[in-house]
Amino acid sequence: MNIKKIAVIGAGPMGLAAAFQLVKEGFEPVVYEADNRIGGMTASFDFDGIEIERYYHFHCESDQAFFDILKELDLYHKLKWVDAKMGYWYNKKLQPWGSAIALLKFDGINFLSKIRYGLHAYFSIKRNNWKQLEKYNAVSWIKKWVGKEAYEILWKNLFELKFYEYTQNLSAPWIWSRIRRAGRSKKLGYLKGGSKVLLNAIKEYVESNGGEFRLSSPVDKIVMNGDEVIGLESKNIFEEYKKVISTIPLPLASKIAPDLPEEIQKKFSSIKNIGCICVIAKLKKPITDNFWLNINDGDMDIPGIIEYGNLNPQFGHIAYVPYYMPLSNSKFNDSDDIFKQKALKYFKEINPSLKDSDIKAVKVHRYHFSQPVCEPNFLENLPDAKIPIKGLWIADTSYYYPEDRGISESIGYCYHRSENVTKPLV
Repeated sequence: MNIKKIAVIGAGPMGLAAAFQLVKEGFEPVVYEADNRIGGMTASFDFDGIEIERYYHFHCESDQAFFDILKELDLYHKLKWVDAKMGYWYNKKLQPWGSAIALLKFDGINFLSKIRYGLHAYFSIKRNNWKQLEKYNAVSWIKKWVGKEAYEILWKNLFELKFYEYTQNLSAPWIWSRIRRAGRSKKLGYLKGGSKVLLNAIKEYVESNGGEFRLSSPVDKIVMNGDEVIGLESKNIFEEYKKVISTIPLPLASKIAPDLPEEIQKKFSSIKNIGCICVIAKLKKPITDNFWLNINDGDMDIPGIIEYGNLNPQFGHIAYVPYYMPLSNSKFNDSDDIFKQKALKYFKEINPSLKDSDIKAVKVHRYHFSQPVCEPNFLENLPDAKIPIKGLWIADTSYYYPEDRGISESIGYCYHRSENVTKPLV
């Protein structure tokens, strides 16, 4: 057998970054992807004549791994920065958000709550050491800082309409990392042409250096012999490999690796995940002038609307409406049409000037593993990514805790910018 060949399971950003790094180290990765395209949650589709991502993405000024790989592939010039606006829909009123002035002018909480909220945001942005936060869950940590009123109005809905029954046991370091990432970025970025520009460039680099991609090729089983991996099965065909790297969601990895030690199996299969039903709409005009709109409205079961066209104008007026929820939630099985109709209703409530004729196209995408539920001390409960099976490495977006899942984090986990970044894959 060719000992340079290494199987990589999953062609999302992490799998692509792993394959990219492997060819740089002289290996020949064979990437198996169940979908008919690369990208995972960053994959694009043909939407009414434009090729756009199925789920929204944006970039912050701290996304160093993303910048580094763009530079290596001579794509950095395609990165554009925008002073994107934020808003808050509360009490049937659209208000500015995302700055100290907007906070002070916000109609809904008292002055003391505003001061406490601002101090919490300021110190979260300045904080670098997150270990001390592990003793808190996110809700108690935020309430301690901002008080009950600000939590109830500005935070509660955002948590409960994403995590539902898991809200009271979320990691404080996880939500801190989100506050810090956004707060440290004065502008937001997008890649001209969309994420597919980077994804396709990585794929071409891998293929031109001996790698291979097998799309529409789900892995049925990682095959082991005792304490070592010997290959995998895909489409009922066994292929020998001495090394296998899995980047798919941990609950799925546990299913295709039934011979893992029982303790590791239990840990992987116990990871809870939030699913996402995402409505994407193409409009004749914008709903608001905001890129990101937080929502607290008892008549709307969404935490926000992302008007991607107000960040990246090349695609026209595009809006994403993510319905996050645990897979066990009965709403997850509702028809696409139900989610479409609710989203369009919310658009018109926020902007009464919108008419049905302003809706040019609507599409719904579903993803079962959009977000791991990160509980306090989350990382301590994960097995080491280098599994105690010779030649086997398993990780997903959970492994960059407390950082949230994202393109830069996925790339940075596998892509070696210096000797200080993750140990070699093999």
